[in-house]
Amino acid sequence: HIDLLKKHNTTVIHVVSNIKQALKAESVGCDAIVGEGVEAGGHNGSDEITTFCLIPQLADAVKIPVIAAGGIADGRGIAAALSLGAEGVQIGTRFATTIESSASDLYKNSVVSAKDTDTTLILKKIGLARLIKNEWSETVRKAELNGANETELKTLLGEKRERLGIFEGNLEEGMLEAGQSSGLVNEILSVEELM
Repeated sequence: HIDLLKKHNTTVIHVVSNIKQALKAESVGCDAIVGEGVEAGGHNGSDEITTFCLIPQLADAVKIPVIAAGGIADGRGIAAALSLGAEGVQIGTRFATTIESSASDLYKNSVVSAKDTDTTLILKKIGLARLIKNEWSETVRKAELNGANETELKTLLGEKRERLGIFEGNLEEGMLEAGQSSGLVNEILSVEELM
């Protein structure tokens, strides 16, 4: 779709999790890439490369701008990303917990309550995802340990599991996608206050 987007003067930015993907994105005409480390909430790259290791390698590998994502929640993270060679940052979890966010207050409070070890990586066979630990993620973890196949995992995932957790606030059966930066989020602020 890049040619169509470019025809309409659209800036094309693609999320990548390794150098191979970055080089491909650059070669097909992307204007920039978001290098997302495995600390990030939601779906992650199967190579599980951290932001701290990924960003300098991407900055060395491509000529297009690199935007860092994963584990960034405050000015310290922004400064670190820039010193690693990023030209900007993408911040998800921290902004998902602002007053203006359309996420449910129950989800926002679960992020605020989360500590450094309260996220987990699951669904490795069908699309690695990081989320806040809950009853559902524990069910999936046990299924994976017991050798669940892709079909069984897709059945456990069902449909709209993210919506159930993030927007409907089902803290036990929903998918509470959030990054490891949850441990840095201690209050729900407005975007203006956060900035």
